[in-house]
Amino acid sequence: MSTKFEGTDRGDERMPAPRPGSPGSGAADSPATLSATELLAGYARGDLSPVEATDAVLERIERENPALNAFCLVEPDDARKAARASEERWRRGEPQGRLDGIPASIKDMMLTQGWPTLKGSLTADRNQQWLEDSPVVARLREHGSVFVGKTTTPEFAWKGVTDSPLAGITRNPWDLSKTPGGSSGGASAAVAAGMAPLATGTDAGGSVRIPASFTGIFSIKPTWGLVPHYPASAFGSLAHSGPMTRTVADAALMLDVITGADPRDWGALAPPAVSFTEALDRPVKDLRIAFSPTLGHVSVDPEVARITAAAVRAFEELGAHVDETDPGIFECLEDFHVLWFTGAAKATEKLTGEQRELLDPGLREIIEEGLSYSAQDYLTAMATRMELGLRMGLFHQQYDLLLTPAMPIPAFEVGLEVPPDSTERRWTSWAGFCYPFNMTQQPAASVPCGFTEAGLPVGLQIVGPRHSDALVMAASRAFEQVRPWAHIWP
Repeated sequence: MSTKFEGTDRGDERMPAPRPGSPGSGAADSPATLSATELLAGYARGDLSPVEATDAVLERIERENPALNAFCLVEPDDARKAARASEERWRRGEPQGRLDGIPASIKDMMLTQGWPTLKGSLTADRNQQWLEDSPVVARLREHGSVFVGKTTTPEFAWKGVTDSPLAGITRNPWDLSKTPGGSSGGASAAVAAGMAPLATGTDAGGSVRIPASFTGIFSIKPTWGLVPHYPASAFGSLAHSGPMTRTVADAALMLDVITGADPRDWGALAPPAVSFTEALDRPVKDLRIAFSPTLGHVSVDPEVARITAAAVRAFEELGAHVDETDPGIFECLEDFHVLWFTGAAKATEKLTGEQRELLDPGLREIIEEGLSYSAQDYLTAMATRMELGLRMGLFHQQYDLLLTPAMPIPAFEVGLEVPPDSTERRWTSWAGFCYPFNMTQQPAASVPCGFTEAGLPVGLQIVGPRHSDALVMAASRAFEQVRPWAHIWP
């Protein structure tokens, strides 16, 4: 049953201004604080160069990364060489593609020519030839992006926080005692701290939306197949790749570059019919929007509930019709575990017994559980996906978009898989707003929507039907315009 959305607490409907001396009190005026679109405008005018921008980012990395541990690999010489080449192209008036000279980080799950891809694991052999780019990396390179390094991930991207036997603990720029989330936690920390405006992420259960919510940046998990994926993920069609940025416009620009078919991904969709950048100005007036504060079963921190309820009112201000209602998503955690844990077992199937002893203990546990499932268990889990997909498909016949909290809690202490007061063992216990939409393969974005009293970011999730990525992006941009966040820095 639908009810007109009224909100649980009127509260302060605006993004809170940073308090002096508190998290978000501002960042030094530097090219490292500029968005990709601002950098490109500066390059075109000639009052800013890719070398200046890259130097500023590298200086920020040198200063901030020792505390944050967002990068597991930084290559200043490679970055400066690429920046000088870009600067010369801009001088000639011949930029290479749409991201020429824009600093970017690459999640250490993505193949990158000339750089090792170790996936947070001591079991990986760095002493080999690295000859290939993944599709996302290849497209960014073709468009002139300057790669500054690779960002940290939990081992094989298996959990929603970022620490690994190889790289250690990654920390949240808003509070070094807190996690940035995961598995793209290094990427989110890098963007939030001004260590490159663009970052690549992967998401098979929340891995771009969890860290985006925890660190106050924007991310979108696109419709499955929209962004090509290679090598094929062991987590199968749960796994998406997406941009992580400070602004929606930067993410749209990045999506314009990284979407489209790649011959190495047999499941990749055809190139989008419209430019995401050009679609950003689509109005949200008269859209039919559902707000589900709990998805019917997720327990939400009261402060997060208040902040997200206040944020939803922005869409009413924009002229959308907002109802508070649940889409009928039933609890699917056990079925997700079947798919997730068998994927972890597949990802590590070639490891020797000696190598398995080097794995994250939690990863070893889910591998053993994954090996206990039968083919019938797997097919039952896939049937659950089909039922969820059917329900959401029918739900979106009535509603254009669904809003939920991106996360039910703010960031918690580093080095833990679950909050310290939790009685659960696995990270999935607090990611109930995320993994259902990997099951259904829908586009889902996390937009910053406020801060807790402790100064920790909170995200709002915007979900659309499959193939409605441009609509999700337009709604995210509309929200950003009335509740701006990019000016607030750790």
